[in-house]
Amino acid sequence: MSLLETKESEEKVILVGVCLNEKDNIEESLDELKELVKTADATVVGRLVQNREAFHSATYIGKGKIEELKELALETGATGIVCDDELSPAQIRNLEEALDLKIMDRTLLILDIFSKRALTKEGMIQVELAQLKYRSSRLVGLRSSLSRLGGGIGSKGPGEKKLELDRRLIRNRIAQLSKELEEVKMHRVVQRKQRSKNLIPVVCIVGYTNAGKSTLLNRLTQAGVLEEDQLFATLDPTTRKLELESGQEIMLTDTVGFIRKLPHHLVDAFRSTLEEAKYSDLILHVVDMSNPQMDQQMEAVYETLDRLDIRDKTIITVFNKQDKVEKLQIIKDAKADRTVRISAKKEEGFEELLQTIEEILQSRKQLIEKVYPYDQGSTLQIIRKYGQILEEEYLPEGTKIKAYIPKEWVNRV
Repeated sequence: MSLLETKESEEKVILVGVCLNEKDNIEESLDELKELVKTADATVVGRLVQNREAFHSATYIGKGKIEELKELALETGATGIVCDDELSPAQIRNLEEALDLKIMDRTLLILDIFSKRALTKEGMIQVELAQLKYRSSRLVGLRSSLSRLGGGIGSKGPGEKKLELDRRLIRNRIAQLSKELEEVKMHRVVQRKQRSKNLIPVVCIVGYTNAGKSTLLNRLTQAGVLEEDQLFATLDPTTRKLELESGQEIMLTDTVGFIRKLPHHLVDAFRSTLEEAKYSDLILHVVDMSNPQMDQQMEAVYETLDRLDIRDKTIITVFNKQDKVEKLQIIKDAKADRTVRISAKKEEGFEELLQTIEEILQSRKQLIEKVYPYDQGSTLQIIRKYGQILEEEYLPEGTKIKAYIPKEWVNRV
């Protein structure tokens, strides 16, 4: 084996977007696409925007813009084009023939990043499943351009060999992965039922990618989750136990970050993971308050939650990164039940956040005051484990308890 290594040349891409509506902020969307490209270890060397009433059915952008794009690619030495929307197989094929460059879309880019970030078996299954579903519908259109992929963006995951298999083999692989994912999902259901049986409240952390969810989880629980200032730094969910000041234990679960134009293949594949929010007792919606697109990012999160049928949940919106905001701005979230400001990095505002969580959980409990005979020790253990004891006094006839307990346990104690 040769010890010589050839360094892969840096991939240079041009971003292309189509603005269909004056209300669409295409530049903000392309800024986000630039961050995605950076996360995929490529470099943006230019961008091009076209205002149209609809996407060009054959080439995404019009003929005039294709010529303009061709000139820009020559000037910048671009090796590929990344479009801000999901393209059809015909659009990819026609653009590649016109430009003689590798063509990628936002969906392929996100799938590529996810394939690098998935570390657990569940994450890997979900990513490959999403990739195969995306590409299986494009096999005919992409077949002539697969050889162009080579290295770089869009070449992670299933790979060329699998993509060149016929539809039947890919369908078999999808069926196999779906079965494996179903088994993982059943395991998650068992874990969820166990938590429900133990009556430990589950608090799910959701938010736009790079809003600071992992940093918050790490600072509160010392979870040791990767923290990076880039999109989708962590992909696999992490659950950790946290004890509140009153002694109440809760389970904190981090989830994959949301993003605008989140590919439906990913929403489908990650449904079992994202459904942690559906079965949680409380949702912490982490928002980067220093981001100029804060409102649009919040809306993207709520749209994704809605797509997952996650509604009627108590939500605390956690406005994070207040240390990056110079002026005290008025911020609000009409869809939240409560809001708090924090800096997860500097651990500011944690006391108010934990107090808010405690207050909401406390509102779901009932105060009991009763004397329990000494032969009812098992009942007292339940109260001590799942309740919050305010007073405990030993009397001749038994133990006098004054405590808050979950309302669903009142009849049992």
